[in-house]
Amino acid sequence: MRKRNSYWLGPWSQDRDTNRPQFIDVPIFVLVIALIWVVGSMGRDMSTSFSGVTPTLDLAYKHIPYYTARSTLRMFIAYGFSLLFTLIVGYIAAHSTRARTLILPALDILQSVPVLGFLSVTITGFMSLFPGSLLGVEAASIFAIFTAQVWNMTFGFYHSLVTIPRDLTEAATAFDLTPWERFKTVELPSGAISLIWNSMMSFGGGWFFVVQSEAISVLNRKIALPGLGSYLSLALERGDTKAAWLAVLSMMCVVVLIDQIFWRPIVAWSQKYRVELVESTETQTSWALELGRRSWILRRLFALVTSAFAKITDFLMTNTMDRAQTRINRNPSYQKFVDGLSMILIFAILMSIGYESVRLVREIHTNMNLDEIRKIFKLGLFTMGRVFIMVVVATLVWTPIGVWIGFRPAIAKFAQPLAQIAASFPVNMAFPFIVGFFIGHSISINWGSILLLALGTQWYILFNVIAGASSVPSDLKESAAVFGLRGWRCWRTLIIPAIFPYWVTGACTAAGGAWNASIVAEFVNWGNKTLIADGLGAFITQVTARGDWPAIFCSILVMSVFVVILNRLLWRNLYDLAEKKYRLE
Repeated sequence: MRKRNSYWLGPWSQDRDTNRPQFIDVPIFVLVIALIWVVGSMGRDMSTSFSGVTPTLDLAYKHIPYYTARSTLRMFIAYGFSLLFTLIVGYIAAHSTRARTLILPALDILQSVPVLGFLSVTITGFMSLFPGSLLGVEAASIFAIFTAQVWNMTFGFYHSLVTIPRDLTEAATAFDLTPWERFKTVELPSGAISLIWNSMMSFGGGWFFVVQSEAISVLNRKIALPGLGSYLSLALERGDTKAAWLAVLSMMCVVVLIDQIFWRPIVAWSQKYRVELVESTETQTSWALELGRRSWILRRLFALVTSAFAKITDFLMTNTMDRAQTRINRNPSYQKFVDGLSMILIFAILMSIGYESVRLVREIHTNMNLDEIRKIFKLGLFTMGRVFIMVVVATLVWTPIGVWIGFRPAIAKFAQPLAQIAASFPVNMAFPFIVGFFIGHSISINWGSILLLALGTQWYILFNVIAGASSVPSDLKESAAVFGLRGWRCWRTLIIPAIFPYWVTGACTAAGGAWNASIVAEFVNWGNKTLIADGLGAFITQVTARGDWPAIFCSILVMSVFVVILNRLLWRNLYDLAEKKYRLE
């Protein structure tokens, strides 16, 4: 039998009746052709001519499948770019100390700054790149979804790389693996479980940005892309409750379908990358994975695609990563040249940021007094307190649940799609009902906004804890049972050390997402009543509505200062603790 590279063949690498088609291949072949046709058709529609007027949306129910397909395609395109960004930036941050000092704070700021407030600016930029084509608006929408997915994935993958067991890294060094060989055989498999679970969470969170990015206003024009998000927005605007709930139901159906045919097979396949000496008696299964392994046409198609991808990737990486490392080994001064070039690049970036900061400070100085700036810092402290309370409460609530799910694959089989539905649900739709409850029970929005923050960000902690619990080796769990570890002793000696690195990633991302979500959680409406909390998010919402650009710039700058300080004093120390103390050895 011809030898095949099982690493690149991935989930369908098992051989079953490889020399003959099966009856199941007929409907699968039809589905594959239909999927290719749908993707091609959607891609053609995304690049139609655009003269400032987008296609008119129709609330007729028959258009929901088409709009759902358009939105789903945007989600997967954004995920592809997010995955590429994660692999590149996460790898650089893990292997370069100098780059890490810039990348980690930058990622923390980017995930915290409310990007939706600047969506109109990005749309204008992308429209200038694709004049006369709808592709510019499509690219801006995809970029907004990208910003919702990428930060959590990058943090998770980076932390997986810096917590690889030392025996694996020492073995890679002993075998003299090249950087590319080390990446594809040690680093990527070690980070697979965390990357997959964070991808599921990020993909689910992207649905919220679908609603926000498909129907926006720019240059005094309202642009509504054909999609499920814009359909939902139009239904809410016209008060068509039935159409709105059908859109939400369609979104939930797509979430479950994607979970069954995409995420669950990948999760089941990724269990092979658990670091353990004893095979687990409980493993996650997937009917779609088993069906794919029985299908001759899927295995052949997957083998052809992965073989071509492997050859292209190996060629490119061998001529970049490996040659660069070889050149550094032969000529140590080349490393100094690379480091110097990196420092020049970082210095140029810092200088540009400094220049823009000085310019903004001058503008702020001429339009805002010291008392207003002090007020902004005070509001930032209020929001920071809510973010801190949200992270603590979400940790106490979801950590035990996440461990319970992660330790029981049979439970995860049912809990995984439910968690994805909860994470994907556009929480802003639930805000009016919750705010009505606050009003009816005289609950202050200053406290109630903590719940609103948690609704959209607590899932980062849950998914990361599940990933950490799922990656605990079976031999460690069996050893804990043999030694009679129960209750708090088991948590203190096994569970907490095992999930701590994953919790740090989830908590850091949840905190960043909470800063971002504060603009909608601290300023909410219920009928003719508006509830405004004392916080930086509500302040940004108010000054944005007034178009007060100096106040907007100052509040965003203050938010960035708070995020950087927390990153340096809290999250960086927790990351270092997880890297040095809590890693599987």
